[in-house]
Amino acid sequence: MISTVELVELELICDLGTYHSNDVLPSAHLLDLTLSISPELVLNNNDEMSHVFDYDPLITEIEQLAGDGHYETQERLLTRIVHACANRPQVIAIEIYLRKKPVTFLGGTLGIRLKLDTKDLFKIRKNFSNNS
Repeated sequence: MISTVELVELELICDLGTYHSNDVLPSAHLLDLTLSISPELVLNNNDEMSHVFDYDPLITEIEQLAGDGHYETQERLLTRIVHACANRPQVIAIEIYLRKKPVTFLGGTLGIRLKLDTKDLFKIRKNFSNNS
């Protein structure tokens, strides 16, 4: 049994990228985030927040990270979001997709996608504890 929390097309307010005067400036930076969590946090008989994964604080943290200052790369912002997710022990796997649009005057979307399984999260969490 697998359960996920899915966040789709969250528009982030951020200062991202380095552009020249003739470059196309993105009108939006969008985030898709799928977090695998324990099925017990979804299938349960309790209607209380203490028995589910509370995603609101994570969304607030992601919005704060996005507005935290200038990012030259999508990769840096994505890395910080992954660390915020990994900091929550209920998360057992992550799929994240961060993108910007448009890419050219004709449109298009350009982004990066990262998938982390339980072993990957273990390594990230271990690095957290070693660096603390």
